[in-house]
Amino acid sequence: MRGAGAGRLCIADGADHGFSFALGAKAAHLIAMTQDGTPAIEVKGLVKDYGELRAVDGLTFAIPAGSTTALLGGNGAGKSTTIGMVMGLVLPTSGEVRVLGTDMIRRRHDVLHRMNFESPYVDMPHRLTVRQNLKVFGLLYGVRDVAARIAALAADLDLKDFIDRPSGKLSAGQKTRVALAKALINEPEVMLLDEPTASLDPDTADWIRSHLERYRDRRGAAILLASHNMGEVERLCDRVIMLKKGRIEDDAAPAELIRRYGRSNLEEVFLDVARGRREAAE
Repeated sequence: MRGAGAGRLCIADGADHGFSFALGAKAAHLIAMTQDGTPAIEVKGLVKDYGELRAVDGLTFAIPAGSTTALLGGNGAGKSTTIGMVMGLVLPTSGEVRVLGTDMIRRRHDVLHRMNFESPYVDMPHRLTVRQNLKVFGLLYGVRDVAARIAALAADLDLKDFIDRPSGKLSAGQKTRVALAKALINEPEVMLLDEPTASLDPDTADWIRSHLERYRDRRGAAILLASHNMGEVERLCDRVIMLKKGRIEDDAAPAELIRRYGRSNLEEVFLDVARGRREAAE
């Protein structure tokens, strides 16, 4: 189902290779939660200061399991900082962050094995083969029967022809598929994806998007997607959160944002928000 109440969580990054997302308080009441009422990700009053600079300014959002929602924002919007706090890598100045009901500030190690992150911009050790790299990450995540899990991923993601090739000798497209395999090694309930189809030809990119959709639906995972590809965001995401200067600027389904701003596509909406052209929405 598509719509504001069942949004898939994606992040659309307008200018850098960071990964981040946020969901506005004004839309939180529309979002369905997991069956026991616990959101996959929940943030309340999140603030992060770097000296006199406020990078994130009071974000509140709740993200359901089995969802994908997008965050759009340019450089300095607070996207990467927000994701860092959700992952437990950055300590908030104030506020709360919970993933799968777990306090990420105090007990993140209880839930990290149920999350994963993928980016083609983060290289794996070049000298290790694809199989060796996946084994290392499988062991780090505590995956049972790592060899069987790697075999399943190799078949599912078409890695067999280069599974024993050094990772440093892969093409861009092959590296992207391996990065996705790494992100799926522990069958995560929360996935954070940064440009998952970067450097891919249209056919392979479409294949990756379809795989992500199938995984989300089968696993009931919450997917956080950062992308410069606005067409990708429109396809994968029911919800887009517009972030500017650490605050929520707007929050709606892609089609609703396009209608609200009187534009023909999401890229034009992004430019309106990034350049302060609020009159387009009014």
